[in-house]
Amino acid sequence: MRTELKKDEKILIIIRQHWLRLVLPVVAWLLLAILLFWWLEFITAFIIMLLAAIFPLIEYVNWRNNIWCVTNMRVVDESGFFSRHSKESPLDKINNVEYNQSLWGRIIGFGSVDIQTAAELGETRYEFIHKPKLLKDTITQAREENKNSQVSSHSAQLAEAIARANPAVQATPQMVADELHKLFDLMQKGAITADDYDKQKKKLIGE
Repeated sequence: MRTELKKDEKILIIIRQHWLRLVLPVVAWLLLAILLFWWLEFITAFIIMLLAAIFPLIEYVNWRNNIWCVTNMRVVDESGFFSRHSKESPLDKINNVEYNQSLWGRIIGFGSVDIQTAAELGETRYEFIHKPKLLKDTITQAREENKNSQVSSHSAQLAEAIARANPAVQATPQMVADELHKLFDLMQKGAITADDYDKQKKKLIGE
């Protein structure tokens, strides 16, 4: 991956399009080579065949550099070799991930992956992906771990702030952090409302 990793960022998986993407240009080149050697002299056919090999070579380079990388922070879509394109989707902005496979896709191992992000970013579809279920599952797991990490960080920071601002609170920062973590998780799951979360948080703070 050419995109520079951020601090504490780790690569979880790199996926490309299915290798079938290369079959058509290679087969076309082989057929052309056969016809050239059938119709033309050896030297002439050989020269033309070498020049024609540029086409499958370019397709291979494009395939090699067209990747989807999932890290513990984002999904990076990179493509191009001479001209480059890169698109990033932060994990906390991804709302839903789906994958689709036809019958042939299930047999051979390719399909499409849809990533729905925040409203301003919309939906992105990745076509002809090798092992689409693996890509989808990796993104889903990375989202959950990223969410839990953010909740833990939020709770710990808030607990430390509470302990500094209100020394009368008998609970340790870790105890407060654990309670805040549970409350925040319940709010995320819809078990309690944002107002309930604020009320319980104020009780912990001692307001």
